[in-house]
Amino acid sequence: MTNIMNKYFGPLSKEYCVYFYYLSIFFFLMYVIILIAAIAFIIKNYKDFAKVNLSFVINLAMVLINMLLSYFVNRLLHTMCVNSIQ
Repeated sequence: MTNIMNKYFGPLSKEYCVYFYYLSIFFFLMYVIILIAAIAFIIKNYKDFAKVNLSFVINLAMVLINMLLSYFVNRLLHTMCVNSIQ
């Protein structure tokens, strides 16, 4: 029974740390894409200011904060994973 528990729930090898590395890259790229798209939308609709209202700005800020936090958390987890196995 112990072998089964260790096999399915035990620690993984150092190679699995790359998972957090790829997730941090993904979330950083998503942050950049969303930021560029939002800036383009604001510039395109600058004259029609009704489309760029407070709700849009708040939602944009929340999405950008979420992407940055996701990037930071995965970067931190990658660092912790790499340093804990050394």
